[in-house]
Amino acid sequence: MLDPVSWKSSGGRIFRSYTPALAGQGGRLRLIDQTLLPEQLQYIELADTEAIFDAIRRLAVRGAPAIGCAAALGLAAVVRPVKFNNSAELLAFAEKTAARLADSRPTAVNLSWALDRSLREIRNNITASPAELQNILLKTALDILAEDIQMCRSIGLHGKPLLRDGMGILTHCNAGALATGDYGTALAPVYVAHETGLKIKVYSDETRPLLQGSRLTAWELNRAGVEVVTICDNMVAQVMKEGKIDLVIVGADRIAANGDAANKIGTYGVAVLAQYHHIPFYVAAPYSTFDLNLADGSGIPIEQRRADEIATGFGRRTAPESVTFYNPAFDVTPHELITGIITEKGLIRPPFAPQIAKIFSQAAV
Repeated sequence: MLDPVSWKSSGGRIFRSYTPALAGQGGRLRLIDQTLLPEQLQYIELADTEAIFDAIRRLAVRGAPAIGCAAALGLAAVVRPVKFNNSAELLAFAEKTAARLADSRPTAVNLSWALDRSLREIRNNITASPAELQNILLKTALDILAEDIQMCRSIGLHGKPLLRDGMGILTHCNAGALATGDYGTALAPVYVAHETGLKIKVYSDETRPLLQGSRLTAWELNRAGVEVVTICDNMVAQVMKEGKIDLVIVGADRIAANGDAANKIGTYGVAVLAQYHHIPFYVAAPYSTFDLNLADGSGIPIEQRRADEIATGFGRRTAPESVTFYNPAFDVTPHELITGIITEKGLIRPPFAPQIAKIFSQAAV
């Protein structure tokens, strides 16, 4: 029942099977191993805390919304088969498991958000039996996934009016179907526009050092029938100068209360180039990506990754062994460089801080 299924749309095919899911009677977390793309499409099934931690850490699943979905489903998968003497014992086990999974990727706020929501549901129903709490945990994870699917579609609908026929759109990293529950965030407007017959050309920069743009974004756009052109990261300025880019849309892993947005390393540079060339720069993200506990982007933790991702990223050594490396996985784009933020609740334009606060105050009512 929980196995993913594919579906067709009028403008191509978006595969629901990209989505984190539960599979089999035991309820194992089912993921595409994205480290093998584009050469191999392979699924992995996991029900062990360390295996799920490793899958998130090594980017077998990545993209802030997808990580959140995978973490919630993974927590349910780990807790579900265990026999507990009482509900307090289950809660302690779930808290320990969630804490471990939360350590896998520090920058993407969706990860901790999804785990915190799952634990809150357990605490709010602590008088229920362990078996009932296991079902509640599963339902919460599936609700998070279903909500993400709907949020992606809504982001696409709100962002589609920004696009017109014949546009060239630049995106950085992968914020499409592989990174979320469905359409994606940054690519959602593209997919919606594509379904309505608009001819859109997406420029997908490689996104070094792990090439998520060329390995993943180009792969899924090509499979969906969207025209995609892959360029190196250091070609962006030239391509903009040539007038090939009309719009930039990127995703985000965490957005501060003032609109500063953390995304894959290199996004900040793209935003600077877009401003210089007078090209609108949009961020697309669901409300779960906003962190109102942070007044600005200076407080966003930046994940530091291994040196070998630069030195021997895809098998061959590309730098001397004696040199040192600095490998931040993300950077923060200041809100002043952002034209607008596309959310499932609508398009937010500057000044961001009061608009973001308004959206969340209305949601709390």
